[in-house]
Amino acid sequence: MPEICRFLGIVIKMFFDDHNPPHFHAEYSGQLALIDIKSLAVFSGRLPPRVLGLVIEWATLHQEELWLNWERAREKSELRLIAPLE
Repeated sequence: MPEICRFLGIVIKMFFDDHNPPHFHAEYSGQLALIDIKSLAVFSGRLPPRVLGLVIEWATLHQEELWLNWERAREKSELRLIAPLE
């Protein structure tokens, strides 16, 4: 599962040929959440509220890049790194 971003102890990953809906994985301190790219809603797992807020803030800024990486993953192309939250 390629890592596409890391910031403040949060790791963002995306699987090749993953199931729908289009989503990314956010991990923090042993906890995992799957987040829908379109709605930015958690549909599986959970993260601490403060961490989830940071992930959603980051995803809002980079939603277009997440979509492009989702398409690359579906095509089994190399994923691009996305800038961390600053």
